[in-house]
Amino acid sequence: MHIYFVGIGGTGLSPLAQLALDCGYEVSGSDLQHSFGTDAVEKRNVSVNYHEDCDYLEKLHREKPVDYVVYTAACKPDDTELLFAKINNIPFGKRDSFINTFVEQKKLKMLAVAGTHGKTTTTAMAVWLFKQQNIPISYLIGSNISFGPASHYQEESEYFIYEADEFDKNFLHYNPFISIITNIDYDHPDTYPVKDDYYKAFDQFASQSKYVITWKNEDSKIKNTNRINFLERSLDSEINLVGAHNRSNMTLALSLMQYVFGDLHNYTEMLEIANLFPGTQRRFEKISENVYSDYAHHPTEIAATLQLASELSDKVVVVYQPHQNIRQHEIKALYKNCFTLATKVYWLPTYLSRENPQLAVLTPQELIFFVNNPEKIIESLLDDTLKQNLQKNHSEGDLIIGMGAGSIDQWMRSNTNF
Repeated sequence: MHIYFVGIGGTGLSPLAQLALDCGYEVSGSDLQHSFGTDAVEKRNVSVNYHEDCDYLEKLHREKPVDYVVYTAACKPDDTELLFAKINNIPFGKRDSFINTFVEQKKLKMLAVAGTHGKTTTTAMAVWLFKQQNIPISYLIGSNISFGPASHYQEESEYFIYEADEFDKNFLHYNPFISIITNIDYDHPDTYPVKDDYYKAFDQFASQSKYVITWKNEDSKIKNTNRINFLERSLDSEINLVGAHNRSNMTLALSLMQYVFGDLHNYTEMLEIANLFPGTQRRFEKISENVYSDYAHHPTEIAATLQLASELSDKVVVVYQPHQNIRQHEIKALYKNCFTLATKVYWLPTYLSRENPQLAVLTPQELIFFVNNPEKIIESLLDDTLKQNLQKNHSEGDLIIGMGAGSIDQWMRSNTNF
C-alpha cells in the first residue's frame, strides 16, 4: 500500500507517517518547509517534496500508483495535490480516516486520551506504563518522547494508545474501547465558536467510547454518564512526580491500566514505574541548566506549569508567547491570576496562526491589562535585549521557562545555552 502525506512534517502527520512505515506501507509526501517532522521521516528513507505543486505526486503516481492521500487539517480545499487526487480517483482524507482503517485492519482496541490540557503527557504516561511492563503496545503521541519514537506499531499488540485531539473535531471520528478525559476547559474558538459547542463535543466523544475515565468535577460537562468512572482524588501521596498536574495525569494513566488488566497484581511495582516517568518534549523539558521549554499557552496550563516550577525554585522567570489572536480574544480575562507564582514575565507579541482577518490583533499591552500583577511583566521581543536579560536572570540563579506553542521553543533552544 502506497500512502502519500500532504503536510508530512506536521506534528499530527509525521508520527502517523512513521506508524505507516512500521506497518510495512510505502510512504511519501510533501511539505512547505523542512522541520523536525520532515527530518524524522527522511531518516527513514521517505521521499519528501518541498515544492507547492502536484508535479512530484503525479510522477510518483505514474511510477508506483498512490493508494491513499492523507492531508493535514491546515490544507486548503484548492490544494493542487488534493485536486490531483480527486481528478485521478485516489481516495483521500484527514488523519482520522487513515487511523480508523489502521485500527480496523490490525484488529486493535483504541485507548484514547482526550482533554483540553495534559493529553500529550497522559498519553505518554500510559505508553510508558505499558512499555515498562513489557506489554506489546502500538501508539501515536502528539510529541516526541525520550523513551521511544512518537509513534509505533508493534505486531503483537492488542491495544492502540492514541492522543485524541479535539481540534478540528478530530476525536469525534473514533469509537474508542476506553477513553481518558483529562479535563474540559474551553479552547479552540476557531473550531468551536461557542463554549457550549465545545462541551457538547466532549459529551459526544464520551458517548462514542465504550468506557470513560475522568475526574468527578467534570461530571457537569458530560451528560452521557453511562459507563464512566469518575475519579475523586489524585494519588498525590503515592506518586512523587514533580507538579500537581503530573501527579493527576499519572493517576489517570494508572486507572487506565486497572481498567485494561483488572486489579494490578503488583501495585508497588507499578508505582515505582510511574515515579520514573521521564517526561515528554515541550512539557517542562529541560533544554539547558535551569532553563526549560513548555507548551503552555492557555492560562490553566500556565498556572499548572508555574505550580510545578515552584516545587523546584522560588525564583521563576517566564518568557511567554501567546498563541493565536483568535484564542486571545476568548481567554484574555483568564490571565488574571495565572502568573501569580512567577517572579518576572517577559511578554511577547502573539504568535499568529489560522487567524480571522476580521478580528483586531490584541497587543501585549491590551492583554497585560487583564493580569493582576502587571508590575512583574515586561513587554519584549525575541531579540538580543531579551537574550541579555535572560542571561542576567540566569546568572542570578533564576529558573527560566519559555512558554508557548509558536516560535518560542526554537528561539529558546538557540539562545539560552548560558
